[in-house]
Amino acid sequence: MQWLSAFAIFFIVWWTVLFIVLPIGLRTQSEDGDVALGTVASAPTRFKGGQIVLMTTVISLAICGIWYASTWYFGFSMDDLPRIIPVYD
Repeated sequence: MQWLSAFAIFFIVWWTVLFIVLPIGLRTQSEDGDVALGTVASAPTRFKGGQIVLMTTVISLAICGIWYASTWYFGFSMDDLPRIIPVYD
């Protein structure tokens, strides 16, 4: 596999996992009862960006590792997945 293709797949997986990880452990200002002037009540009180990026990267590496093992060692490919729309030759 080309390195660029592997990076593109990792980037897509990472970006998707980011939106799954983002709300985990989020505390809003309204939940803490301390809404700062000029902000919305749903704004986070303590945003942990580094922890979110680290967790996203670890989960994405695990997913891409499983994908790599299934394609390289076990020989699965996109052709092995069932087609939803029938293709007529």
